[in-house]
Amino acid sequence: MNAFDRSIKIAPSILSADFAALGAECRAIEAQGADWVHVDVMDGHFVPNLTIGPAVCAALRPHIRTVMDVHLMIAPADPYIEAFVKAGADFVTVHAEASAHLDRSLQLIRSLGAKAGVSLNPSTPENVIEYVLDRLDLVLVMSVNPGFGGQSFITSQIEKISRIRAMIGDRPIHLEVDGGVTPETAPRVAAAGADVLVAGSAAFKGGSIAAPEIYGRNIAAIRAAATGR
Repeated sequence: MNAFDRSIKIAPSILSADFAALGAECRAIEAQGADWVHVDVMDGHFVPNLTIGPAVCAALRPHIRTVMDVHLMIAPADPYIEAFVKAGADFVTVHAEASAHLDRSLQLIRSLGAKAGVSLNPSTPENVIEYVLDRLDLVLVMSVNPGFGGQSFITSQIEKISRIRAMIGDRPIHLEVDGGVTPETAPRVAAAGADVLVAGSAAFKGGSIAAPEIYGRNIAAIRAAATGR
């Protein structure tokens, strides 16, 4: 993984990819400009959807040359953290709402050699991370309610992103936003301080493994909107 920097990074969520060809989809989005690959893990309990587990992550790892960004929308998370790290996750993000002992969860992730992230649902205030900032490598702000792709951006999260950016200060912590990120919303989240933009529908819309250049245009449009270039 590259040294820390705050440049805008686009992390397509494979929740919107063709599940019958995930390896090829990961290769395609990276070839078309993705900086990270975002992997949404859902358990049908913490969120109302069921996706993939560590075995699929391990199978995908050889196809991902950039950053495997694993977002655990599961409760409890601690019993599964080691399996996802062993599967090759670079970042493992747990939800503050899903852990009774958030500090312990973050310590566990780092002790296993991965980067530790915490995610906040739209209704969760930013102060829950105040006492774990020095355990963190990433904060993920959910700008939709987690569970399904294709939802509309919740504008109240802009203020939360700004407040978290101020809390981070000069710490080497990425600020990621997930949900409803499009060329229309990207400038607002970037201006608020986010540096990693997760895009599912907006990254994959209209493209395919047979027409990956559409992924490239989608990713480039989000990046241009976020950076103003």
